[in-house]
Amino acid sequence: MLKGGNFMKKCLSLILALTMVFALALPASAADAPAGLTATAEAANIQKYGNVVLSLTCEEIKAAGYQFGDVVTVKFLEQSMDIPFCNSYSDVDSGSPALFARDGDGFVLVAINMGDFATTYGIAAKTTNEDKTFVWNYAEGVEGPVTFTISMKEAGGYYDEYVMHQLRYTNERTDYAELTDEQFANFRAVATTGMGKGVLHRTSSPVNPKNNRNAYADAAIRAAGVTVVMNLADDEATVRGYEGYDASYYATTKYIALNMGVDFAAEDFQSKLAEGLRFFAQNPGVYAVHCTEGKDRAGFVVALLECLMGATYDEVVADYMATFYNYYGVKPGEARYDVIAGSNIVKSLQRAFGVSDLKSADLAAEAAKYVKAIGLSDADLAALKANLSAAPAPVEQPAPAADGGTTCVVVAGDCLWNLAYKFYGAGSAFGRIAEANGIASPYVIYVGQTLIIPAK
Repeated sequence: MLKGGNFMKKCLSLILALTMVFALALPASAADAPAGLTATAEAANIQKYGNVVLSLTCEEIKAAGYQFGDVVTVKFLEQSMDIPFCNSYSDVDSGSPALFARDGDGFVLVAINMGDFATTYGIAAKTTNEDKTFVWNYAEGVEGPVTFTISMKEAGGYYDEYVMHQLRYTNERTDYAELTDEQFANFRAVATTGMGKGVLHRTSSPVNPKNNRNAYADAAIRAAGVTVVMNLADDEATVRGYEGYDASYYATTKYIALNMGVDFAAEDFQSKLAEGLRFFAQNPGVYAVHCTEGKDRAGFVVALLECLMGATYDEVVADYMATFYNYYGVKPGEARYDVIAGSNIVKSLQRAFGVSDLKSADLAAEAAKYVKAIGLSDADLAALKANLSAAPAPVEQPAPAADGGTTCVVVAGDCLWNLAYKFYGAGSAFGRIAEANGIASPYVIYVGQTLIIPAK
């Protein structure tokens, strides 16, 4: 039995030990595979989502001669697989396994991008307790320690794909001067075929400050008049614990906090998704879907809803890939554009729908079949589609000031400082406008917003 927790030192009594034997050595030349050096390692735990953590350090495996983009053969429990050696989960397609030496991790992992390695390959099964802690138990018939052998299959055999997956973004607004605040927040209205105008929106988290986009996202959902939110990433306690939650527009919405994992095929993911879809079906309004970045989990859920409402293949891909422009600057026409789409949303939907060719599939029928398979009733489905196709209520704007002040519609280039200078002759008076409109730091305003300007 293996509990989640910090990596234990080898001298501790390990609950679960996985022994890994490597044939590693510095290559004699670039064409030679590492060989001749052996090392053993113990893994103290399996992570929450099924990633197996090994005691072999990232530095050790790289120093031994393995390089990112190599293909290695991994054998364990009478199984054998050829997988790439990579730096980040996103270096492989959704649902694909790999050997990882990630930046920021001290130890090597064997894992599946958007999946559960330990369960998928019969190593262990997870039990989640009522207090949300979890334990891992060996699968039936498995006795520890489990032995892995790893050897070089093809040096550089995955290098081209690895290069295509190298996508990095920053959390600094100034690094995205070409983007609007909404794009920086990865916020947009979903405008695919069959979707009501301004009814559904997708965004990065409006409350989680991790990526420095929450204030922009919160301002965007406010401007759009969002009233109902599906939060895929957090539980309720986490949401309320974020700094600034109480002062956020988000706190005034009706939201559901689902705390979903990242394995789209997992029963837990599907049951929570069904709960979120029923929440939308039962609560008419203006909707938003988000996870943390608004990229993977939100990307899948929004694409599913787009398919359900009648979107075309090209519409689904284009909306999904807008995220990769907002974060990474990837544009249509680039070679990596199609590779990214094919490796992510296309593959994920093909897996979900059980089809080999997404372009020729009846997307609406497949999406309906999928949501019913995960637990929605015919009545739920009908209500969900009716709500997503409905015309939303108009966005309420603040009433004119009662003290003789005025109102102002924000245009491109405006900020509170400039508006305070325009109306009061002093930019330092911006706090009066902010207070009158309920705007908190970092004082984000948006084009088209109507602001109350109190009298002097």
